[in-house]
Amino acid sequence: MGQVRLGLTGQARIGDHSARPNTTVSPNYMTSPKQDPRPAIAAALAAFEAFEQRIMAVHAPEFTAFDLTMAQAKLLYVVAASRDLSMSEIALRLGVTISTASGAVEHLVSTGLLSRIDDPTNRRQVRVSATARGVEALEHMRELSTRQLRELLAPLDDEQLDVVERAIRILTDAIPVAETDATSIPRSQS
Repeated sequence: MGQVRLGLTGQARIGDHSARPNTTVSPNYMTSPKQDPRPAIAAALAAFEAFEQRIMAVHAPEFTAFDLTMAQAKLLYVVAASRDLSMSEIALRLGVTISTASGAVEHLVSTGLLSRIDDPTNRRQVRVSATARGVEALEHMRELSTRQLRELLAPLDDEQLDVVERAIRILTDAIPVAETDATSIPRSQS
């Protein structure tokens, strides 16, 4: 009998000896998420997805008041977390082309949330940073998130809150410390 191999879709194929890179004896987890090698990870991801969906359904209307798309909010957050960035650094961090990053930056500059200044060390580049208004918008989003989380946590008893706190600390400790600490987003000076 031929050797069992998995094709691009993770389906078993008997006797297939083609030289495609994803035809291996072990399953391809990139194309078969149902076959996670650690079922506990799959269960945690499913629980998180259900949590995310419910949160979005309940709180999405409040976030629409910001008049920012998710991509624009992400751009604002990335720039504010780094203090200032070049256009190529923004494109790299967002995983987009420089042209796409430039267009998105231009829009947030026109709304007063970001500013561009000439790079003093390289006249051919500009540096992009969050304005006071941009930092204020991020602070407002953070306050809304905190309020929403407080409302979510309020009905839990102390034992359940201890479990939530422990889980958050475990996840926090699992995140490698980034070169630029995202928790250092400047707070508005009100």
